[in-house]
Amino acid sequence: MKWASQLITWVSTILVMRLLAPSAYGLVGMALVFIGFMQLVNEFGLGAAVVQQRDLTETQIARLGGVALLVGCALLVLSVGLSSLIAGFFNQPAVRPVVLSLSVLFPVSALQVLPRALLQRELQFRRLALVDGLEPLVIAAVTLSVAAATRSYWALVVGPMVGKCTSTLILVVWRPHRLAWPRRGAESIGGAVTFGWQVVVARVAWYAYSNADFAIVGRVLGTAALGIYTLGWTIGSIPVDRVSSLLASVTPGILSAVQHDAAALRRYLIRITEGLALVTFPASVGIALVADLLVHAVLGPAWQPAIWPLRFLALSAALRSVSTLPPQLAVSTGHAKTNMWLTLGASVVMPVLFYLATPWGPSGVAFAWLVAHPIVVLPWFVGYALYLTRMRLTSYLEALGPATLATAVMTLAVLSVRALLPAGVGPVVRLNLVIVSGVASYGAVVMLCFRDRVDALVATLRGVETHASAEETKPGERLDQERNRVAPAPDLFPLLRGMPEEAP
Repeated sequence: MKWASQLITWVSTILVMRLLAPSAYGLVGMALVFIGFMQLVNEFGLGAAVVQQRDLTETQIARLGGVALLVGCALLVLSVGLSSLIAGFFNQPAVRPVVLSLSVLFPVSALQVLPRALLQRELQFRRLALVDGLEPLVIAAVTLSVAAATRSYWALVVGPMVGKCTSTLILVVWRPHRLAWPRRGAESIGGAVTFGWQVVVARVAWYAYSNADFAIVGRVLGTAALGIYTLGWTIGSIPVDRVSSLLASVTPGILSAVQHDAAALRRYLIRITEGLALVTFPASVGIALVADLLVHAVLGPAWQPAIWPLRFLALSAALRSVSTLPPQLAVSTGHAKTNMWLTLGASVVMPVLFYLATPWGPSGVAFAWLVAHPIVVLPWFVGYALYLTRMRLTSYLEALGPATLATAVMTLAVLSVRALLPAGVGPVVRLNLVIVSGVASYGAVVMLCFRDRVDALVATLRGVETHASAEETKPGERLDQERNRVAPAPDLFPLLRGMPEEAP
């Protein structure tokens, strides 16, 4: 469902880009800087608390749902009051109605918290896949229809609103749960709220540094530059964004179920990282290799300045893709506080680097992602995940080996085909030939040299499916208190020393 919906999304995105001007994406991008930030606060980390703390009672879960809805309503009121200030910050009055419209999604999204978290905890991945696959289909259909009818930036507003309302309705029908007023009582939710607060602070910090580039480009370089940068980010980040959203629906339930089993955590960290790299490395590097052909053949000459930002952002996406799992592992094992501090550190450094890169335009800011993220962000999160699972760094790097080697061979094949093609070949034909050569070379290397790794990944996924089936046969059974208690967070000093494969 995810891949099928993604193909339709790619086609609709390209069609919408041909219908709308770059300034339309820049205008909506300004509003989304605020709306996306508030969406993180809206969830308040309560869904993660429900998934990780498996000894919560039905009453506690209902009260957490009540807290989520209250937060969503409060953020709706707050965004209405701040809409004029946001438009003034960007010097764009048209941003205000966009913010007002998208603010309606806060209480709508809050209603998703309990159903989505309970489905994750119960490992109901089939239903989650259907919902997460249907929402982008609805968004694509509505956005393209409105864009064709109006040629207005409102197409980028109406589509997400209809899609989110649709997914919320389905989730509430499939996994209903009552809501309760969060009052004090014997069944306190203080521990879960604290855990959720730590999760939401980390998400806010992550959002701050991962969206600071949009705010800085829009403020310093203007609407047109932001539209070019937004296109580069949208296309270049497709592999990591789509896979990350899929992981967010699956891995928390799996990792929290085995949170006290270091061997199982190591197995999932290795296999999922290997699977991530096998999917995202060739896709990200491939986009960078054909960025100029893609822009010329599909988007048109108006988007030519987006070629180099697209290349840099696509290459950085390959590395950012493997950084999505370690924070989820930390939260799922009860170490939300340490994950929060690591993310806060990244949120301080990355925006400064983005601002320093603005003299080189959107390409400079994109290059900052490519260079700074692997140095400032990635090592700390991966190192902490290795410490929690007692895994050696060499074992982690070996998991990246198949995708790295196969992608290198693919790169040589693509560059060779591009060099050998006659100059008279049209851009569309050239693009298709290059894509076919890249896919064929990458697939050949993976299947001939790393078939055993693919089989091991498939076996791991089948193990998850078996686990899910076992959970469904015992819907009322809970893990005992010792299995679900949150272990104290260790200090970070062992990261500086060698770590054994097994805990002493």
